[in-house]
Amino acid sequence: MEADPQDPKQAQRTFAKALGPGLLFAGAAVGVSHLVQSTRAGATFGLALIVFVILANVFKYPAFQFGPRYAAATGTSLLEGYRRQGRWALILYTVLTFGTMLTVLAAVTFVTTGLAKSVFDLDASPVWLSAGLIGICAALLAVGRYPVLDKVIKLVVVALTLATLTATVMVLARVDWSGPWFPPGDAWDLATFGLVAGLIGWMPSAIDISIWHSLWTLARRRETGYAPSPREALLDFDIGYLGTALLALCFVILGAGVMHGSGVEIAHGGRAFASQVVDLYATTLGEWSRPIIGLAAFGVMFSTTMTVVDGFPRALAALWARFHGPEDPQAAGHEGGSAQRVYWIAMVAIGVGAVLIIAEFLGSLIALVQIATILSFLTAPALALLNHRAMFGAEVPAAYRPSPRMRRFSLAGIVFNAVVALGYLVVLLAG
Repeated sequence: MEADPQDPKQAQRTFAKALGPGLLFAGAAVGVSHLVQSTRAGATFGLALIVFVILANVFKYPAFQFGPRYAAATGTSLLEGYRRQGRWALILYTVLTFGTMLTVLAAVTFVTTGLAKSVFDLDASPVWLSAGLIGICAALLAVGRYPVLDKVIKLVVVALTLATLTATVMVLARVDWSGPWFPPGDAWDLATFGLVAGLIGWMPSAIDISIWHSLWTLARRRETGYAPSPREALLDFDIGYLGTALLALCFVILGAGVMHGSGVEIAHGGRAFASQVVDLYATTLGEWSRPIIGLAAFGVMFSTTMTVVDGFPRALAALWARFHGPEDPQAAGHEGGSAQRVYWIAMVAIGVGAVLIIAEFLGSLIALVQIATILSFLTAPALALLNHRAMFGAEVPAAYRPSPRMRRFSLAGIVFNAVVALGYLVVLLAG
């Protein structure tokens, strides 16, 4: 039975059953956007780009929030909300997904592989390691499905969060707080615009995850047999979202305090860059922390890879089902039959495609990350608009619809995403 969203005591008693999808969100978000992009921002510009981290986290909040909110309010995923808008919305989502899914998985897997080579001192080819990593994730998902994903991520996210907060506190004295707090005019070349675009694109993550989050919310409901109220789903989401935003700021500060002005250049190879990330902690906390941080960072990136390995196929399976009919709220997000076959076929196809892309970018992790994050950056306005239209659809009970203030906030977020994407395209074409 669903908890009464107006009864705080009942919500407190049952919240533990709803807790989980928000941490899955954190596990997916705390990865490339934090370890790579936020660290690069701090190392290159000190605190000058922190304003973009804050703006991205603020203005993208409604689009991400509408994933679990829609699922809790309607008992269906956001893809059902897209279907109700018309077949064009499903087609648009299909195009956007096919345009980003291979580079997204390639980028997170390549970073994870780099950490594996650095932490475990492996000499194997990154291509074969990437293929093996994707295969391990697929096997774990086949055996345990959602419960495995849920348990692994809760552990590693907490571990890295504690280490990152500690390291950030210890590095505060090294940071140049005198500024600048915005890049000077002569610093705005095409490379800077690209870094800002990539930083915003996956900050705190790609908006695709809002669709996955709605599906995870339903998977959690199926696992526990408990249907969380929108209030509980939002509290779970806010915990994960605020945590990822805080960690993003921490990584900018770590990059600014340890690497900015030190003469150390950002490495472009996967293993070399992974070593630099671990060095941030070892330099701050001491050499004793190197193996612990290395394992925690690898664990977080492994969890990110697992969520992406699961997320895109899960979304494509649900998308396939939505092209063939409406979603049944009583099924709690469970798709069987042909949708399950689509899930596994998509997982194999996306995995193979990602490995082929990694083979083309062996010496340039940063370039691959830039491509993946900028593609997500350019698709963000359309996905934010689809999420907005779904959340204010007629199928959402009036009591669970966002307030007029949240509606304006969501529209402001759509405008923000559209303006910065259009601005980047203008600069790119002009350059």
